[in-house]
Amino acid sequence: MPDRAPQPVDRQLPTDEARDLISLARDIAQREIAPRAAVEEDAGHFPREIFTLLSRSGLLGLPYDSEYGGGDQPYEVYLQVLEELAAARLTVGLGVSVHSLSCHALANYGTKQQQVEHLPAMLGGGLLGAYCLSEPSSGSDAASLRTKAVREGDDWVIDGTKAWITHGGIADFYTVMARTGEDGPRGISAFLVPGDAPGLSGAAPEKKMGMKGSPTAQVHFDGVRVPDERRIGEEGQGFAIALSALDSGRLGIAACAIGLAQAALDEAVAYATGRQQFGRPISDFQGLRFMLADMATQIEAGRALYLAAARLRDAGRPFAKQAAMAKLHCTDTAMKATVDAVQVLGGYGYTADFPVERYMREAKVLQIVEGTNQIQRMVIARHLAGPEAHRTG
Repeated sequence: MPDRAPQPVDRQLPTDEARDLISLARDIAQREIAPRAAVEEDAGHFPREIFTLLSRSGLLGLPYDSEYGGGDQPYEVYLQVLEELAAARLTVGLGVSVHSLSCHALANYGTKQQQVEHLPAMLGGGLLGAYCLSEPSSGSDAASLRTKAVREGDDWVIDGTKAWITHGGIADFYTVMARTGEDGPRGISAFLVPGDAPGLSGAAPEKKMGMKGSPTAQVHFDGVRVPDERRIGEEGQGFAIALSALDSGRLGIAACAIGLAQAALDEAVAYATGRQQFGRPISDFQGLRFMLADMATQIEAGRALYLAAARLRDAGRPFAKQAAMAKLHCTDTAMKATVDAVQVLGGYGYTADFPVERYMREAKVLQIVEGTNQIQRMVIARHLAGPEAHRTG
């Protein structure tokens, strides 16, 4: 079959600097990330050196203030860079998204002193972050978390277990939501915890269907002592901080999903135009052509949706509903596109000789992380029809 290289996505970017950033991301993706992706994912290797390279290249803190080592880029640019990285390897794209999520609390709710002290290393100093909200007994119902932080003098002592933590056990810092007061959302506070804090440990990584190169693990806090200077925001503000971070993080997941879907479409088109059956390329057959057309249409729609939400965010306007819509649509699109790509390749698509079977396994988790797609539908419906009526008695 002839080698058909995918065409780069035609992007509408606001500045020459943004175009340069996309070019840089594509160059790193093609030279450093994509060639190693299949082998390293199969081996379960986490490419920490790639994150060091991205940090040195200025791509690990794009949406944050340059005063603290960020890139001063609007979210619409950051997300398109994220899409390029995810198309090369989802472990990298998702890892950058999670790192950005873990920086959100300090960048948006920290004091000036906290930001000066910590953000430069977090954004451009080679550090890697993790975000700790979910627990073994509180996933979608995050407000019921049980990890506690108890005040002892000028310190807080944290005890509990967080679950499903991307970069769990290897992160340099953790943004941790812990209970400091009453039950429910008003009793939660946020803390910035160093990865080498005594009493903090990561469990063995989960054995997952896909994304084997991205460590996901429980993180245990056994009497972890954190000074009050590392509390972010006011006491009891942690859950609001967490939800604010998730609104932005869902856009990161949406962009990663579209990157993965685009990679699947590119593989499907390359195969279909090169594979001969009945004396002609299988891309000549209408049933398959329509499948490719539907994949491309849903991908373009998803890209437009996440960019529209990002532009609302950049303008300082409410975007929570649109973020939920983008996360819902884009991750469902990634799942459908990767399944269809396997179908286009037929038996070859079911083998590890082609990347589409890996794409399909990876796509599934995107419908689950940072709020399942059922939760996204609840969020959207609340914006449309108000909160659900709760029956009593």
